[in-house]
Amino acid sequence: MPGPFLELGLGNGRTYDHLREAAPDRDIFVFDRKVAAHPDCQPPPNYMIIGELSETLGGIASRLAGSAVLAHCDIGSGHPVADQALAREIGPKISGLMAEYGVVLSDQRFEVMDWQKCDLPEGVRAGRYYVYQKIPGIPPR
Repeated sequence: MPGPFLELGLGNGRTYDHLREAAPDRDIFVFDRKVAAHPDCQPPPNYMIIGELSETLGGIASRLAGSAVLAHCDIGSGHPVADQALAREIGPKISGLMAEYGVVLSDQRFEVMDWQKCDLPEGVRAGRYYVYQKIPGIPPR
């Protein structure tokens, strides 16, 4: 499927580096509160969106609405209550950016109306990662 990737949580840049190596022709938009990755593992400035996810995801909606085919969400803080509150807040915003049948990979559980939970790959412990696919025809909520 054509369309950009989203990387929520740059961290040290390992996943971003892997994504750009695996898909060198794909636009990868990266969201984080601040840039802390090694310079070799950072996106170009026009693909690095800095700020709180709850604000920046909405700010880019007019540019990316319904186009992202993959979102990798590494947003966990180690504080389960705060992590679930963030997931509830940003889930519909991420969904608004996703193309139909787009895939969301996350370290946090989401409960988004237009996402279908998918089976994990063999060997991945339940509750450690989550995989979702956007269902066509259902507006995000």
